[in-house]
Amino acid sequence: MRPQATCPGSVRIGVVLAGGESRRMGCDKRGLRVGGATLLQRNLAFLGELFPVVGISVRDPRQAPDDLPEDVIVIPDEVAGSPLGGLAAILARFGEPIFALAADLVDPQSEAVGRVLAACGDADVALPVVGDHLEPLHAVYGPACLPHMRRLLAAGAHSILDLLPLVRVARVRFADGSPFFNVNTPADWAEARRRLGDASREAGVSADPCPRTGTDARPGQDANAPVVLGVVGRSGSGKTTLIERLIPELTARGLRVGAVKRVARLDIDVPGKDSWRHSLTGADAYAVGSPGKVAFVARQQSEASLGEIVTRYFDGYDVVVCEGYRREAPNVVEVFRSGAGHETTVCGPAEQLALVTDADLAHPQRFGLEDAPALAQFLVERLRLTADRRTPDDAIS
Repeated sequence: MRPQATCPGSVRIGVVLAGGESRRMGCDKRGLRVGGATLLQRNLAFLGELFPVVGISVRDPRQAPDDLPEDVIVIPDEVAGSPLGGLAAILARFGEPIFALAADLVDPQSEAVGRVLAACGDADVALPVVGDHLEPLHAVYGPACLPHMRRLLAAGAHSILDLLPLVRVARVRFADGSPFFNVNTPADWAEARRRLGDASREAGVSADPCPRTGTDARPGQDANAPVVLGVVGRSGSGKTTLIERLIPELTARGLRVGAVKRVARLDIDVPGKDSWRHSLTGADAYAVGSPGKVAFVARQQSEASLGEIVTRYFDGYDVVVCEGYRREAPNVVEVFRSGAGHETTVCGPAEQLALVTDADLAHPQRFGLEDAPALAQFLVERLRLTADRRTPDDAIS
């Protein structure tokens, strides 16, 4: 039997995906302005010219802007902050094929959208491919994707790329990636201004997307806050090994380094020890101190965000290196090892500050698996890491 066509006619619905937290930009990038309008306003208007129904996907209804046009439908994510959760909520809301567009695209083009729509046919997903890079946030998704999305989300998988092996995919080849250029960092915004050329000044494009105080402040960050770096990658790629090599390189440069590891279950005490017995009394928090170390354990009703952990426990540090936290870390380095059995990276090139790999993958900041010294030097320069921001009291933890 021939599979049911995902796109039997025209796709009626276009949705802007606007549920991200803009952590790498340091301010809400949906509000970046070009020509008197924000990126979000421009992209909603762009979809309004192509589709009779327009929606906006957000983490929470409160994230929707106050000046949203009345006819734009607001769809909260099924899983907050996850693009896959956003797409699942959209398909559950409409029950028919939709076209999804990232809120931070700088210059979307109707011709590119038309090519993707035309390729949909019997596929469950139709998306552009530039070189070896997929563009899942400029794509058509059909309702047959929804059960797979929900199973992935229930298993803790949040990457759209995890969906693609499970469904029928139409890949539309593009020689030029300009229609899909989006902004994640201040450097991306500078590139957007360069691409707009001389028209950028006339169009009202701000040179600094996130105005800040302090001449030494890093882009999008409090000058006194630690830099937060996430080391991410698929299972078996060598995240912990890279961290073991990277941290000594950073400390050798005089930096005070913290580390965070995300785990499914935390139980660090030893049964039978006095501190373990203290923990059984019902205390909401307890600490164990020694001349060289101190550990503080607190019970909580919900998982603390990475930002909450860094703010509470790493004041006075220069950099905090995290294993995981891809969706929360403002700066991300991905590890991809060819022998780990995976075909694709977990992040796209635009998400990666650097790529550490032994595979033949293109990236402007590519380092070998053994090249921790060069990676550390790049991070020090790119993230403006210095040890001179700490006062003498900061050394007391």
